[in-house]
Amino acid sequence: MTYDTTPCILLTGFEPFDRDTVNPSWEVARALDGWRCEGATVHALQLPCVFGRAAERLDRSLVELRPQLVLCLGLAGGRADISVERAALNVDDARIPDNAGQQPIDTPVVAGGPAAYFSTLPVKAMVRDLRGAGLPASVSNTAGTFVCNHVFYALMHRLASWPSLAGTRGGFIHVPGLPEQAAAQPGMPSMALAAQVEALRLALRTAITVREDVRETAGRLH
Repeated sequence: MTYDTTPCILLTGFEPFDRDTVNPSWEVARALDGWRCEGATVHALQLPCVFGRAAERLDRSLVELRPQLVLCLGLAGGRADISVERAALNVDDARIPDNAGQQPIDTPVVAGGPAAYFSTLPVKAMVRDLRGAGLPASVSNTAGTFVCNHVFYALMHRLASWPSLAGTRGGFIHVPGLPEQAAAQPGMPSMALAAQVEALRLALRTAITVREDVRETAGRLH
């Protein structure tokens, strides 16, 4: 097999789930497909909202593209800002079934794997730069226990254990719902797609250029 040696960024988003007809994580990813960032080209990939299957599809693209950076996106419908995730947990504990009807409870993402992995992206610098541009953002310490966390953990496990991906960095961002979703669910926080796309442009630029994260507080009491 021959590989394209052009530097690339793999940017993933999910298909709609839980009665939604749109998922902003995929809308943002596909809007940035082909965008050039600091000499690297963004490749967008849609993942199924299905335990196991999503990680398998991610694996195929990791092998094919050998990206220098991977950023996975997911929807956090109750959050009002761009949430840059700090850690992925080795647990699937689904509050609702995935799109294939699976609902794992207290199941490891990777049997025998570490309890958790930290993102290898500069999460605090990304939040700093987003806020500096007038975009609401925060460091999040939990990616949940649904398919988003499943993919985040699977990604970090691959990056930590596959020699072919040595040097590749990765992480996860949760995005808010879109205004059209909030219109159907009064009180739900939302952010316009254009603002989300701009936020991810900036987040990717920081992720690819900053190698050592800033040291400033982003902790929470709960």
